[in-house]
Amino acid sequence: MFPSLFVLLYLGHLLADYPLQTDHQAAHKADRCAAGWAANLRHAATHVATCAAALIVGVLVLDDVTVSLPVAVAALLWIGGSHAFIDRRWPVQWWMNHTGQASWAANGGAAHVDQTAHILALVLAALALAA
Repeated sequence: MFPSLFVLLYLGHLLADYPLQTDHQAAHKADRCAAGWAANLRHAATHVATCAAALIVGVLVLDDVTVSLPVAVAALLWIGGSHAFIDRRWPVQWWMNHTGQASWAANGGAAHVDQTAHILALVLAALALAA
């Protein structure tokens, strides 16, 4: 069941991070002000909604997908919270500065580390749902 859950959550992530993320959210989700937090939380809520929708479709359509409602709620809260944290941008920058990747960060690497962190969070959510 883990592979199906991961694919469903990854699809929800891709939808929320690309076609459903507004220009305003992308530009301001890391701003250190109330408007930045609002953009960040709206974007994270989109992730929760798209991942929830993907899970619902999976449960209804796929024979191998069954989930516990309390675990699903916890997984969705984890997805939203971890996404909001990672998208503040400073955690990725901190990681890259402290692991010898400052040059790569300055040359576009932060987007790759950002997506890797999001995928790790989705893997953990899928593992929890499959357990």
